[in-house]
Amino acid sequence: MKFRPPNQRHRPLSILHHEDSFVVVDKLPDFLSVPGRDADMDDCVVARIRELFPAARGSLAAHRLDMETSGLMVLGLTPDAHCHLSLQFEQRRVHKSYIALVEGIVEADAGHIELAFRVDVHNRPLQILDPIHGKRGITDWEVVERRPTNTRIRFIPHTGRTHQLRVHAAHPEGLGHPIIGDRLYGKPSSQGRMMLHSTTLTFHHPEDETQLKFEIPVPF
Repeated sequence: MKFRPPNQRHRPLSILHHEDSFVVVDKLPDFLSVPGRDADMDDCVVARIRELFPAARGSLAAHRLDMETSGLMVLGLTPDAHCHLSLQFEQRRVHKSYIALVEGIVEADAGHIELAFRVDVHNRPLQILDPIHGKRGITDWEVVERRPTNTRIRFIPHTGRTHQLRVHAAHPEGLGHPIIGDRLYGKPSSQGRMMLHSTTLTFHHPEDETQLKFEIPVPF
């Protein structure tokens, strides 16, 4: 079930905002946040930032987006900024929202999902429900638009588990409507990508604690 990202070296990384201590980018779909394990999977957000900002030091990525997901990411350009931003994510001080297109018509207008899940050790990176050994993921959602064959949903995650929104969207105990183009929990799409986009990101400035909010349009 492993999917290798396409070669995207010809596509530039969109820099939305940068200061001495951090940078906010719009990640491409089907593009890695951090380097993959294989030697030919080194093109990623972190690598591009190191090229664009040679003075950047440390791990840089305060969080990750799934390879298939596009949208907002923040990276620390100094060890102190990276530590500060990472701690904000750990303490759930960062607020995010995503827009997705899901298969079918969602009848309810809004809802709340709490499901515990973990990686399937026999079928990585697939996540499976496990109320005993899994980690709880918490997501709020609301319908933005109903279309003839699909529904536009706003997801607001309150935890940051691996594949959280994808599992919560697809599983019958969650929304029960897979995200269009999700190869793991749904099916491939003729659109050529998974329809999940990180559209708003609110965090505190790593130097003076000023609250910052970034918002970008949805490309689908």
